[in-house]
Amino acid sequence: MKVLFMTNIPSPYRVEFFNELGKYCDLTVLFERDNDKYRRKEWFNFNIRSFKSIFLNCKRIGHNNVLCKDVLKYLNKKKYDLIVVGGYATPTAMLAILHMKMKRIPFILNADGGFIRASESRLTKIVKKLFIRSATWWLSSGKHTTEYLIYYGAKRERIFTYPFTSVRSNEVLDRPLSQEEKENLRNELNISEDKVILSVGRFIPSKGFDVLLKSAAYLPRNYGIYIVGGKPPQEYIELRKQLRLEENVHFVDFKLKPELRKYYMASDLFVLPTRSDVWGLVINEAMANGLPVITTNRCIAGLELVTDYENGFIVPVDDELSLSQKINLILENEALQRNMSIRNLEKIRGYTIEMMAEKHAEIFKIIKRENN
Repeated sequence: MKVLFMTNIPSPYRVEFFNELGKYCDLTVLFERDNDKYRRKEWFNFNIRSFKSIFLNCKRIGHNNVLCKDVLKYLNKKKYDLIVVGGYATPTAMLAILHMKMKRIPFILNADGGFIRASESRLTKIVKKLFIRSATWWLSSGKHTTEYLIYYGAKRERIFTYPFTSVRSNEVLDRPLSQEEKENLRNELNISEDKVILSVGRFIPSKGFDVLLKSAAYLPRNYGIYIVGGKPPQEYIELRKQLRLEENVHFVDFKLKPELRKYYMASDLFVLPTRSDVWGLVINEAMANGLPVITTNRCIAGLELVTDYENGFIVPVDDELSLSQKINLILENEALQRNMSIRNLEKIRGYTIEMMAEKHAEIFKIIKRENN
């Protein structure tokens, strides 16, 4: 089966997924760009093994977007059995969707996640509906994304769900680490606190790290908070000083996956206080390392994967008091913490790149039969 898959950049998890998917089909991937203004070059993955990659010739438009007109020459239903558009929000994807709609070329639209916004303008809703409902089939990361797609015109009976992830099966721990194993890692990373809270992400307002800092004011000072993601903005440094948290709140520079994993394994709890994440793959990564997870009701990964008291907590966005209470509840109860760790390892075994690729292959077979 010949499959054409459009996406924007060679992000690490996408390339790993494409390498796995390429074992099931003759896969060609069109990349719009080989860089991103907001990503370090070390972050990208060009280790392409099991698929054909094509980097389109594009013209830069706006702040961090490109338009790749030569995408049109690849959109041929005679050359490929299936065409997948990885998302509708880039200028190139919009051009491709309009072209295939006009030429009556059936295609699949993927959505990692999405929020229905009450404040959305009528025009924005019309535009989203135009591009989303133009697809023939849809790929969804779960029930919340499915409802999002249906709201904008997708047909429920033509939506297929898959386990969205950035984690390989060999990256899921067999069991929660012992305290001794954690202590050895902490010594290596120069972590001295009794309890360790980890958060990972770029230092941008939507990640809500300021909420985590404010919640730290309600926590014991022997709780170490480590935020891994690059150079913090001055306002975060000043907030930490204002709250007198210099001793136990640590900003850690960007880390590649092997080093970052040490921080996951050395920690007791993962917190993502995001204001808006259409998925949030760091949730998957934390679960794969046996960490209980606290995130907000504006994180699709959390809404799909986290159940209160079972494997973590969902808290309201911008609520530092509720966040601090849930942090204390987990870290002051060793039995609860361990049970959450075990349940997260069990749950995330169903969300691996291998399973994600296998599910896509199953979906593609169903769609190909229907398309014929």
